[in-house]
Amino acid sequence: MTRVPQEPDGETDRLFELQEEVHQLKEAVSSHAVVDQAIGVIVALGRVSPDQGWQVLKEVSQHTNIKLRHVAELILIWGRSGRIPEPVAVELAEALERNGPTEIPGSRTC
Repeated sequence: MTRVPQEPDGETDRLFELQEEVHQLKEAVSSHAVVDQAIGVIVALGRVSPDQGWQVLKEVSQHTNIKLRHVAELILIWGRSGRIPEPVAVELAEALERNGPTEIPGSRTC
């Protein structure tokens, strides 16, 4: 009969902790990508800087009481389909108005 060595409880607990940490890191990377892509949509369509795009995304999340990642997902859907829930659309327009450029890009100032 072959004896299978058993892991001490401490090693098993550590293994579970590491697996959970890996799962959390994967979630964070995925969330970060979604947020970055949504900022890109805001930058392109709103003609704002990336910093302004980040501010717009945060404000929409705060003013609609929707988690930032979920707002980012809604903006990506909007970028593909043109559909976005009205409360988010209203707040997005208002946030762009507050944070947007003060002049039209490419216009000349004399």
